[in-house]
Amino acid sequence: MPALADTTITAQLLGVLSEALDGPGQDWSYFSDPQPSAGLLGSVASLTPAQASRPVGRHGTSIAAHLHHLAFSLAASAAWIRGDHRPVNWSESWQVQTVSAAEWTALQERARMTGAALRQAIEHHALGTEAAFGGSVGALAHAVYHLAAIRQKAVEVRG
Repeated sequence: MPALADTTITAQLLGVLSEALDGPGQDWSYFSDPQPSAGLLGSVASLTPAQASRPVGRHGTSIAAHLHHLAFSLAASAAWIRGDHRPVNWSESWQVQTVSAAEWTALQERARMTGAALRQAIEHHALGTEAAFGGSVGALAHAVYHLAAIRQKAVEVRG
């Protein structure tokens, strides 16, 4: 069996990340509902700050908490993939539970920006080392996990 080209591998990683953040860009999907709002950014765009701040589920975390944690992790993953393996304080990633209107807007923008940084890191560095490739795959899995958690919580807060 012939090996996949590096460009193909990178394109597939970026395709999965794009679907996680932005939803599928075509009439099929890797894992989500085939609609533009299925991605992270579309899933949170219509939520109010009060909905985003409402604790939901067994552990009582809010959508804002998950989005803050995910934005933190996207930035940490991008750094890891680029070769910056300094420890990060993961407890900081769960400090936000509630948001005002301005904070909710800023948090969504932060998620968008850290997603873009992760895209760039994957595009330029994912195939550079085993650690970078593993970090890329791990970042994708983590993003999809939190997308699912946010989508489940959104069902609850919308009633």
